[in-house]
Amino acid sequence: MFTHEDLAQLQAQSLKMQSHIRRQTFSPEHEKSLRRFSSWEVSELIFKINQSTFRGRLAADPDLPGGEVEEDGRQRWFTLAEINELRRKMKINRATLMPRRPKGKRAIRVAISNFKGGAGKSTVALHMAHAAALDGYRVLLVDFDPQATLTHSMGLHDVSEDLTVWGIIARDLIRETDRMNAGPRAAESGTALPQRRLPSSIRDLGLADLRVSDFIKPTAWTTIDIVPSCANAAFVEFASAQYRHLNPDWSFFAAVSRYLDALPDDAYDLIVFDCPPAIGYQSMNAVFAADVLYIPSGPGYWEYDSTTSFIGQLAEALGDLSAGFDGTFPAGKMRLPKAFIDVRFLMTRYEPGNELHRAMFEAFRKVFGDRVCDQPIEMTRAVEQSGRFLSSVYEIDYRSMTRETWRRARASFDRAYDEFKACFLAAWDQVEDEA
Repeated sequence: MFTHEDLAQLQAQSLKMQSHIRRQTFSPEHEKSLRRFSSWEVSELIFKINQSTFRGRLAADPDLPGGEVEEDGRQRWFTLAEINELRRKMKINRATLMPRRPKGKRAIRVAISNFKGGAGKSTVALHMAHAAALDGYRVLLVDFDPQATLTHSMGLHDVSEDLTVWGIIARDLIRETDRMNAGPRAAESGTALPQRRLPSSIRDLGLADLRVSDFIKPTAWTTIDIVPSCANAAFVEFASAQYRHLNPDWSFFAAVSRYLDALPDDAYDLIVFDCPPAIGYQSMNAVFAADVLYIPSGPGYWEYDSTTSFIGQLAEALGDLSAGFDGTFPAGKMRLPKAFIDVRFLMTRYEPGNELHRAMFEAFRKVFGDRVCDQPIEMTRAVEQSGRFLSSVYEIDYRSMTRETWRRARASFDRAYDEFKACFLAAWDQVEDEA
């Protein structure tokens, strides 16, 4: 027989192993650091220019960052900050290296979501964020999943549940309840509407006084921040049900959207949500706040079946929300009924030589048409290694394996990112048209 005490003991043993793995994966200070990138990577893979052109520009302009030179002088290695400085200062054929970014527009928001555990949501979120950062974009990650895989992969541990999505939702409950209580009097009688009361157990947490920036944490990537998650935030589903009972008029599904509305429009370029493998209070907040819905799926039949169930139940849930609020929305910039600018399906763990995988890819394309990304993410040894060490392919030093193995894995994610980028750029255009 196993009681809660036995489970607690098992967790304690697991935490010791987590600490051991962290020591092997991160620096001696238990902090994740970002490696430097070689001049070959910077020129050909990041800036997409000839190496000789890049070296010539560095030699011609001493004000440009020179990176760290190897002892034999054959290669230079640059930090992400130096890469971004080069991007700002250099031009190739009079063209800027800065990425396209519409002026005066808020960040585009992309939710990576599916029912199926192991579909690659965190892997996709991590790699798309890292690829976007190397492309010159400023990224905010929001980890909605209490498993906190994305948070750990970005190097954050010992996260307080108050500073996760749960804290954002609880903070929103307090603020929205206060806003409603301070609202206008009933038109006919002139009397105040019934006051919605919250218990001291919620108000005394002090969440209402937290600033927007208090939930955002920096990472080893200088242009990527994160709203982290932690295992203790798993109770948000239970807490949110209680919160709705305390204030039935509270639009719980828009808490994160309202939070993001408070960010300056130019604070970030891209906001990426990593969703839990379920439709609940957290995932509904993510999909409601998103402009684009990205649905990763493995190449198996059961994953296809799960994806089909996911979009069906999501449609039903979003329909219920719209009907429940009579097509109106009490606060925030998003509208009802909820509409995504784009929806895409991305196949993950794909093996081109596997006949079943090819057949399932064609089945996805036959059913979902051009909503299916043309470039699936291939399963390679480098991808497996990145998952094992909580790192993306972009973080792995290509010298730790054969360059061809590393480059094949990176090429797969680069192709997937190119489609991802085209998707959010097109979405930005539509946001501009709606403004």
